[in-house]
Amino acid sequence: MIRQVVTAAAASTTNAGLAAELIAMRDYDQRVRAELLAEGTLFGGYHPRMEAVHRAHAARLREIIAAHGWPGRSLVGDEAAGAAFMIMQHSIGEPEFMRHALELVRAAVGRGDMDAVAVAMLEDRIRDFEGRGQVYGTQFDWDDEGHISPKPIADEANVDARRAAVGLPPLAEAVARMRQDVGATAERPPVDRATYIREYEEWLVRVGWRGPSP
Repeated sequence: MIRQVVTAAAASTTNAGLAAELIAMRDYDQRVRAELLAEGTLFGGYHPRMEAVHRAHAARLREIIAAHGWPGRSLVGDEAAGAAFMIMQHSIGEPEFMRHALELVRAAVGRGDMDAVAVAMLEDRIRDFEGRGQVYGTQFDWDDEGHISPKPIADEANVDARRAAVGLPPLAEAVARMRQDVGATAERPPVDRATYIREYEEWLVRVGWRGPSP
């Protein structure tokens, strides 16, 4: 009994340290983003400093997953589990890692270790990068009219039913909220949309989300 109590205490201490590390990684990511935003350099393509943070955090999250499995709420608590998911969502230059994580997140949702919306968001991001059209409408970008809008959605007529199934509000509400939130920041549409799209598509090929155009 004493050994069991000591073991449980040691595990709790380890998990607390892991949770603190994940939260610190999240906070650093957001701090760098805020600094680049204040400088006015965040939106001119994928900023090298932001990319370096994302890649370093992805590497560390790989190590954590290898040692502990997916860090869901039962392992690290709600806040740190959310931090881990944000780190994964930002691992955009790591296609295979994100695809593997999607299966881990699905399993975590299945055992009640994460909310279903996590699968929706990660699946949408992957599908959008792959050019397959998102399922739930969680990914946004600037449209041709200069509005922040959902990126292409497969079977858009039924998107609200799919959103409701994972606890998301109707798409129209999400669009209104996103536009309100973005309007309160310094983020604005790209001045040269054609260049913006071309550089984005080149990045998708360069990091391995898509193959080169024939």
